[in-house]
Amino acid sequence: MDNTIKCLIIGGGPAGYTAAIYASRANINPVVIEGLQPGGQLTTTTEVENFPGYPDGVTGPQLVDDIKRQAIKFGADIRQGNVDKVDLSVRPFTVTVGKEELKAHSIIIATGATARYLGLPDEQKYMGMGVSACATCDGFFYRNRTVAVVGGGDSACEEALYLSSLAKKVYLIVRKPYLRASKVMQQRVLQNEKITVLFSCETLSLFGEEVLEGAKLVQNRGTEEEQTFDISIDGFFLAIGHTPNTALFKEWIDLDDQGYINLHTSTTATNVKGVFAAGDVADPHYQQAITAAAMGCRAALDAENYLLENNI
Repeated sequence: MDNTIKCLIIGGGPAGYTAAIYASRANINPVVIEGLQPGGQLTTTTEVENFPGYPDGVTGPQLVDDIKRQAIKFGADIRQGNVDKVDLSVRPFTVTVGKEELKAHSIIIATGATARYLGLPDEQKYMGMGVSACATCDGFFYRNRTVAVVGGGDSACEEALYLSSLAKKVYLIVRKPYLRASKVMQQRVLQNEKITVLFSCETLSLFGEEVLEGAKLVQNRGTEEEQTFDISIDGFFLAIGHTPNTALFKEWIDLDDQGYINLHTSTTATNVKGVFAAGDVADPHYQQAITAAAMGCRAALDAENYLLENNI
């Protein structure tokens, strides 16, 4: 009996679970390995208001659980565990999960990306209670309030500008004495009356009773001008980048200079035939639940076509 899996999906976020829905409905019996954080970054999001079909909003964990239950309804085999090793040099592909070795004719990589944090213990304390790594996800909750964005590149400037359309005041905390963003983005930030740029500043800690109330900063650290001060804020947004979870695949899969998977042609195909990618792991730009889900749909359709074309 051939136990080779037709479609193995690595990752259990909106991309992976949506891929499982479509693959199940196509009768290709997908197996999903959820990973160490089933649900991905949405599990740290308290309220999602911009996902279609939820006019009253929904918590991140509830949203991914709904997508997961829909995949199970159509027959997806969803398994707990973490992929420790892959071998994409031979067909069928080999995937190691703990002590188990799986064979697969096609693979959809949906391992997501991990937001970079400063490493402060307070970040986890106030996660979902003032701390966020996604302004477009959570900015709405800070309408007419005061927020801070950490970072000095284009992403940080974009988030500060976006938040300035909602919040009454935005601090942009920049570690260096200058912005790394493009000239156009710099001008937009510096000319925005709602944005105050704090150059040469680092965050020492966050504080607040039950929710975030402020941050302690140090300016000109290590110089004669060093000083510490507090700012009162309701929201603290990290914009220092994401790390795509691609270490397992770098030996075989083409990655860009940031480590994201390069997709070939206009599909979700990677450079290895039979291997596809969906969600934040292949998306350095949008990184939204809805775009991840859409890519999961595309990847499942691409995998189905690949299997049909190769009579598998």
